[in-house]
Amino acid sequence: MSLRYSGFSGKQKIAVAVLSLGAIAVYLVMRYVFSLPSAVYELPLITALIVGGLPLTLELSLKLLRGDFGSDLLAGLSIVTSVILGEYLAGTIVVLMLSGGESLETYAVNSASSVLRALAKRMPSAAHRKSGQKINDVQIKEVAIGDELLVYPYEICPVDGTVIEGHGVMDESYLTGEPYMIEKIPGTGVLSGSINGGTALTIRADKLAVDSRYAGIMKVMEESQQHRPRFRRLADQLGAIYTPVAVFIALLAWALSGESIRFLSVLVIATPCPLLIAIPVAIIGSITLSAKRSIIIKDPIALERVDRCRTLIFDKTGTLTYGKPELIEKIIFNGFGAERVLSFAASLERYSKHPLAQPILNAARQEKVNLRIASQISEKPGEGLRGSVDGSIIEITSRKNLYKKNKTDAAMLPVSAGGMECVVLINGSVAAFYRFRDIPRKEGTTFIEHLKKKHRIDHVLLVSGDREEDVRYLAEQIGIKEVFAGASPEQKLRIVQEKVKTGDTVFVGDGINDAPALMASTVGIAIGQASDITTQAAGVVVMDSSLNKVDEFMHISRRMRAIALQSAVGGMALSVAGMAFAAFGYLQPVAGAIVQEIIDLVVVVNALRAAFLPGKLTDL
Repeated sequence: MSLRYSGFSGKQKIAVAVLSLGAIAVYLVMRYVFSLPSAVYELPLITALIVGGLPLTLELSLKLLRGDFGSDLLAGLSIVTSVILGEYLAGTIVVLMLSGGESLETYAVNSASSVLRALAKRMPSAAHRKSGQKINDVQIKEVAIGDELLVYPYEICPVDGTVIEGHGVMDESYLTGEPYMIEKIPGTGVLSGSINGGTALTIRADKLAVDSRYAGIMKVMEESQQHRPRFRRLADQLGAIYTPVAVFIALLAWALSGESIRFLSVLVIATPCPLLIAIPVAIIGSITLSAKRSIIIKDPIALERVDRCRTLIFDKTGTLTYGKPELIEKIIFNGFGAERVLSFAASLERYSKHPLAQPILNAARQEKVNLRIASQISEKPGEGLRGSVDGSIIEITSRKNLYKKNKTDAAMLPVSAGGMECVVLINGSVAAFYRFRDIPRKEGTTFIEHLKKKHRIDHVLLVSGDREEDVRYLAEQIGIKEVFAGASPEQKLRIVQEKVKTGDTVFVGDGINDAPALMASTVGIAIGQASDITTQAAGVVVMDSSLNKVDEFMHISRRMRAIALQSAVGGMALSVAGMAFAAFGYLQPVAGAIVQEIIDLVVVVNALRAAFLPGKLTDL
């Protein structure tokens, strides 16, 4: 292991942490079990200090030259002081705290690379290429533009292309955020990364795999990882104040008294344990409390930063809505009964895989409508669903198809307001017009309204890949004024990056198309049963599909910061008082160490409060 002035790499810091821990264990065994002489039992500690402490101290010295007065700098001075005093155990413990803490932080920052691995793992490595009557499996990189590929049921589409044979549906919600299964017929486009339904489709490759939509998302993910914001930790911010004060007091005590022992005494009691221990304890306690509330904290920085965020950006589908379209409007024509039409439509939709089949069946179930026997069912590509129910010919089709057949009947329909819709015909007469929407979460309006008053959120944005009509409709329903519709993952990323430049920003989403934005934001929150990709990209994962849990997380963060500041600032104040006694010669190094241990105990006990559930965690 080489000693470098630039410090250790992530793996080397882990090795130093393991070495330090092992050295402490061997020291304890040699001293208290075998009662060996000090020259022997101190050898493991000296080794750890040379191998691990020396390069860490050199790295911290460079920080001092750059004017970076963090809490770890004072820890470096403590290592040097402990060596001078012959307190090798104390010095090794500080090395363990430094290397172990930095290893965990490095792991948290670099864990973003696992998102790319998960993305790559999800993408198929091979495609089924058709050549006449033969089907050959080829590597995805061998697929050329114009190749005919077979996509089997429930497979992931390998490249962007166009359907040339087959009729089915694909789930593109991972990529677009749309909550619907999208109908696919000859001539319609397909996106790489989308999941095929229960029918095999033959597609023509329109793009190479490296140029397809899914590869594009991976490229955006790489970009967002490379430019992921790095933030100064709370301990570093406090350490920037505490460290110069401690060093000044130590130097002043030495200068005024002429006794170097006073310099050492001050530094011993100034060891920044309130920063190095109390704040992590408060963070770990809050992570534990969050887990009990079905909130998984993957990046502790999120806990430190979210209460300082003044901009909150939402995805739409699955975040502010339930992600499942519902039948919200039924307009009946030509004297047909609403219950009879719904019964006929649901009886036919039982045999369809169309995106609107399930919402119609759900509506029939809720209204306790009896289903009837259907026969002669056909669903020709692009024409809609047709069949016979109780001797009547039932057709469920689109506004566009009705217009082709009968412009007069089509004129009866209400003006299109976006979203999904269909027309039900009975024996050739228009019987009903159905409109569908993804329903807003019931707590959405209350949550949005309370953000400014309770959490000092100044800007709330809705950024979605959905149609503009649907996005604006939702925004009006819940009270969001700033709207970006039809946004691709690249556009979402750019919007988040621009907002982060002006201040700390939260992004809340649930789909793969949100992953780049989640990574680029100050705090990324994945909500609900999000994909593996999304949960890897987010710093916080809210397991319950509820905005109330997002509010709980924000309150846990605020409470954590309050407790951490109480512990750290209170501990530093007690340490400064102890430093004053040491500076005037009333505390020798050993006594100072004992006083520091008492201070550590007090602040840690206070920090442990963060792990316990308070009386109330939400103001909704």
